[in-house]
Amino acid sequence: QGKQKKARKYAVMKRMISLRDERIKEKDRAKAPVKKKEDPSAIKEREVPQHPSCLFFQYNTQLGPPYHILVDTNFINFSIKAKLDLVQSMMDCLYAKCIPCITDCVMGEIEKLGQKYRVALRIAKDPRFERLPCMHKGTYADDCLVQRVTQHKCYIVATVDKELKRRIRKIPGVPIMYISRHRYNIERMPDDYGAPRF
Repeated sequence: QGKQKKARKYAVMKRMISLRDERIKEKDRAKAPVKKKEDPSAIKEREVPQHPSCLFFQYNTQLGPPYHILVDTNFINFSIKAKLDLVQSMMDCLYAKCIPCITDCVMGEIEKLGQKYRVALRIAKDPRFERLPCMHKGTYADDCLVQRVTQHKCYIVATVDKELKRRIRKIPGVPIMYISRHRYNIERMPDDYGAPRF
């Protein structure tokens, strides 16, 4: 008869000897780490994040007409559902010239959605839209938009996604455009007098 296979018990580990065991020779023993005393006269270094020069408290000086608006995938889809012309509705909302910008990630996301969203793809390929190339790996649009807005404060983000809105609200000086009651609205946009409007 053959030898019966014995299954190994789950999560069984070999027992290890402690480094402080008396069976270990004196030279191989672990030495207790020695704590260094802090010098009170030494200069303490701390890292302070560099804030962009375009921000005056919450007021963003880089924002001005013509407005560059970063468009998200669901913003285009909701605009189609609400039967709104993207560029015209943006101009009605801001009373100025608007340049909708679309990143490669958002474009890739719309293309992945397939045949059902072919109208959104046709709108995204409109020549009035400015195409922004992406240099990073992957096609996760939310991370791409947040990263772009953190680096350059000259954009307004157009989105309906609650999670993305929550992330962008943490970045100072970046307004959010959204859809409600069949029209575009803006959140956190400085008015003409320079005082931030919330």
